[in-house]
Amino acid sequence: MARYSGSVCRLCRRENLKLFLKGERCYTDKCAIERRNYPPGQHGQARQKFSAYSIQLREKQKVKRMYGLLENQFRRTFAMAERLRGITGEALLVLLERRLDNVTYRLGFASSRADARMLVRHGHILVNGKRVTIPSYFIRAGDVVSVKEQSRQMGRIISAMEGAQRRGVPEWAEVDREGFSGRIKILPARGDITAPINEKLIVELYSK
Repeated sequence: MARYSGSVCRLCRRENLKLFLKGERCYTDKCAIERRNYPPGQHGQARQKFSAYSIQLREKQKVKRMYGLLENQFRRTFAMAERLRGITGEALLVLLERRLDNVTYRLGFASSRADARMLVRHGHILVNGKRVTIPSYFIRAGDVVSVKEQSRQMGRIISAMEGAQRRGVPEWAEVDREGFSGRIKILPARGDITAPINEKLIVELYSK
């Protein structure tokens, strides 16, 4: 399966925003945004002019990279959002939040979405007591997401749960840290997503 294998810190610098792609490092002075707050490349510090199209493209790239999706995956999710009732842009963000890899990260079982994706693919995460190895699996209200009992002593999971207290738990979920599990109380809504995202620009881009 195709995946991005380059430096993720370059992605944050390109979008001029912390995307929290490297876990705890993003909260320290070693974060690339803190050290070099300008786009990567030879002309990164040059003054740039942005067209309407480039602004829309950058917004789409930002969200795509934030959730760790490639272009085809993102387009498929957008197509699903178009078929749902309501506002397409908001439906898109809610679908992204409902992905199992994102929920695993939000519950604090992983330090980043990329780490959460690895845990899901390797069978360390259970949904309602059953192993699910598909990162794009959509969580539903009432689902219980937990760490497999044999995996609860993994150092990366323990350290992620310790660091997750800095982020907190979203209001749509509740976590039992002793039981290494979390329950989805309600589906996430647009108001629960605090990242600076203008989803209307993405809809405008794909509507052309």
